[in-house]
Amino acid sequence: MLSLIRHGQTDWNAAGRMQGSSDIPLNDTGREQAREAVEVLRGSEWDVIVSSPLQRARETAQIIADGLGLELGRSYDLLIERNYGEGEGLTKAEIDERWPNNPVYPGLESLHSVVERGIAALHEVSADYPGKKVIVVCHGTIIRYTLSELAGRDFDQIVNGSVSTIEKLHTGWCVHTVNGAPLSRID
Repeated sequence: MLSLIRHGQTDWNAAGRMQGSSDIPLNDTGREQAREAVEVLRGSEWDVIVSSPLQRARETAQIIADGLGLELGRSYDLLIERNYGEGEGLTKAEIDERWPNNPVYPGLESLHSVVERGIAALHEVSADYPGKKVIVVCHGTIIRYTLSELAGRDFDQIVNGSVSTIEKLHTGWCVHTVNGAPLSRID
């Protein structure tokens, strides 16, 4: 079983800025969201917590590790957020203004690449911790589109600090929850 957790909020999240692979720290709200994730995860036995190497994910993972009495495990470069290229640091409105009617702009990583990295990361984490219950802290876009691919349906948004769960079965990955809600109840 793996729990995928989106890092807590940053100032760029709050301002609607594309932060992608930019290394932006958590804000106080983000730290509180990480503490709230501890309460969601409490009551289940966890073996390890891993994350993206970006500081907002590592700090979220450390807060959760401390709250659950786990050691913070390694980071995985495959879990880094989508690279927004020249759109990094811009809002959606600013991107639309610079590149009107063009959903692809210089340096933007394709969603296909994001999903390939996300699935490769899940396989790597699963291989590194066979049979273990692992908490994986990373980023909204990589979680959203990886879960969409695995579940065969689109999801609107992954909320900061939210917990989504998946399980590796002999037939492939099974998505159990998204943003804490059972998949069967998500429209």
